[in-house]
Amino acid sequence: MFESLTDKLSQAFAKITSRGVLTEQDIDSAMREIRIALLEADVSLPVVKDFIAKVKEQALGEKVVKSVKPGQMVVKIVHDELVKLLGDEDNALNFNAPAPVCFLMLGLQGSGKTTTTAKIANKLKKNKRILMASLDVYRPAAREQLAQLGRQIGVDVLPIIEKEKPLEITKRALSEAKKGVYDLLILDTAGRLQIDEELMKEALEVKKLANPVETLLVADALIGQEACNVAKEFNEKIGVTGLILTRIDGSSRAGAALSMKMVANAPIKFLGTGEKIDEIEEFHADRIAGRILGRGDVVSLVEKTIETIDKAEAEKMASKMMKGSFDMNDMLAQMQQIKKLGSIGSIVGMIPGLSKFKSQIEDSGVGDSLMKKQEAIILSMTKEERAHPDIIKASRKRRIALGSGVNVHDVNVLLKSYEQMSTMMKKMGSFGSMAGMAKMFKTNPFAGMGGGFNKRFPF
Repeated sequence: MFESLTDKLSQAFAKITSRGVLTEQDIDSAMREIRIALLEADVSLPVVKDFIAKVKEQALGEKVVKSVKPGQMVVKIVHDELVKLLGDEDNALNFNAPAPVCFLMLGLQGSGKTTTTAKIANKLKKNKRILMASLDVYRPAAREQLAQLGRQIGVDVLPIIEKEKPLEITKRALSEAKKGVYDLLILDTAGRLQIDEELMKEALEVKKLANPVETLLVADALIGQEACNVAKEFNEKIGVTGLILTRIDGSSRAGAALSMKMVANAPIKFLGTGEKIDEIEEFHADRIAGRILGRGDVVSLVEKTIETIDKAEAEKMASKMMKGSFDMNDMLAQMQQIKKLGSIGSIVGMIPGLSKFKSQIEDSGVGDSLMKKQEAIILSMTKEERAHPDIIKASRKRRIALGSGVNVHDVNVLLKSYEQMSTMMKKMGSFGSMAGMAKMFKTNPFAGMGGGFNKRFPF
């Protein structure tokens, strides 16, 4: 969701980082472009005014004017102020209370609150014994939705009793959590408008009864500046300890993330990055600021890799590589491991220096669409063909192309890529040392990749 803002800020910075000396007019011009970029990203006007005032005050200081690289100093100031704006305090969940600790989930209807409840439970279930309970007696099948999600992730859900009121469900949930010796109780309330006084009063009564250590407001990033109004109303009427932004993988313009923390005076704790149950990540202000400024986020990428990549499978693959043994089954396994990390664009966006090529890589076809096509081709092969790709000749290529819905040229491109990867694996296995690896990589490692890859991205 930060792509448009990143592009516009990069354009503004390009004009000042290329200059050896900055005048007050240069800084004014850059601040004007940054202001426009933030407003177009749906950041609320009071937040933009305050942000620009703080950045400009520091940018006109003696430290910047006398700096060897004044443009880079301005970029650093913007980065530091972005971190403060997003929330540089500790955003960890609070468990500082006797068990069972209680979390209360709030939000508008359709914000993804129930799914987010299950996502948090799934993330914490390794170290906590968790009970989830739905208080949504208004939306049809809302409680059954949470029950299904609980079965999917292996987390207990309070059994449904018809015609119970939210306060009655809360009392029963608290009792069951104590009896069952649970570490954490998560209460999923009904979605409500901030102007619905009756439902807001009900949520406040639930909060007084449950005494949660965390009251988490789930907001849809797609609603833009309205997210600030939602956060303000919920915080004033009920009290919020943390924010969770969902659908940040959509076409939202980043304004909610940059405004909500200041408006609600509560830290953003999580970002919902997709629909799948594991697509949620902890919010780190410095990392998000880095992404916004096009610096990538390699720390989050490494953490995500550790969480999602199958260690045993990776070790098995490494062993085969060192032996110089590599077939189509291995190539398919690698693709499936990469898919677990997210889209190619999101992965590239986290790598410093490559994030600016994100849109180019996606537009060039060297991305998710190509991977899906190649995965379909491999799945259309027989077991023998996957194990011994060299037997795939003209008639087999036609059958594979027909079975995967592509043309023979696509099959040839995949086989060529496989041949190059296989050759590289064999070289790695034959060298067997860092010195040998260095010798191998004296040549361009991207040479020969399909689609003119090394011409498009000469890094």
